[in-house]
Amino acid sequence: MVSGLESIQLATLILVVVAGFAAGWVDAVVGGGGLIQLPVMLLVPGITPVQALATNKMGSIFGTTTSAVTFYRRVGPDLRTAAPMAVIALAGSFGGAVLAATLPASVFKPIIVAALVAVALFTALRPNVGGLTRLRHDGHRHYVVACLIGAVIGFYDGMIGPGTGSFLIIALVSAMGYAFLEASAKAKIVNMATNAGALLFFLPHGSLLWGLGLVLGAANMAGGYLGARTAVSRGSKFIRIVFLVVVGALIIKLGSDVWQDVIG
Repeated sequence: MVSGLESIQLATLILVVVAGFAAGWVDAVVGGGGLIQLPVMLLVPGITPVQALATNKMGSIFGTTTSAVTFYRRVGPDLRTAAPMAVIALAGSFGGAVLAATLPASVFKPIIVAALVAVALFTALRPNVGGLTRLRHDGHRHYVVACLIGAVIGFYDGMIGPGTGSFLIIALVSAMGYAFLEASAKAKIVNMATNAGALLFFLPHGSLLWGLGLVLGAANMAGGYLGARTAVSRGSKFIRIVFLVVVGALIIKLGSDVWQDVIG
């Protein structure tokens, strides 16, 4: 069983660093970095699935924190919406992680694939969505919808994970009326909280590989910083294009997993 960096070959460590950087960049722009990072973590010799999940979350929280701070400085998202949404999402993520310990992810994957297909079609067929912020709800209702999104997607992140950032962005765009850029900025704050919620569950179980997690976190931070700056400079149109590419990749990956479960 892997206990730290000393048992990992240099080639594997380099692969983890590259995956962490790429995942940080993708997560900062549109979410979905777990599609890159988690499969590579599972390639580490001797690592268990729980260790891979826990260490992946540790690496991710470095990246999402870095991109959240970068977005906040450059975009200035309204924390009156993002903060309560993040708190609810943290609790939801913890609950999802608890359920993940008892139920196989294969139970939920067909539902997630169907949701991703719907998201992709919605975004592709409505090119003007997310171009400008046109809020759909006012007052108390605005915060209720935001917290519901945080609870549901936070729970999903703790339970399964891949595509959490993408789901957050499309929910903020479609259900609340934010532009892609502002939705990305808020999504990073919430995604940081969902990672923290899952880690609160994993920490007492001793599943984290600290050495590997710190290396992964450093790579994630670099990717997250560069990705956030790229997203801010290129704007909502660029984010929308990358979003569709990442969601398409998620559909292929999770769809393949469902197919393998069926024929297996």
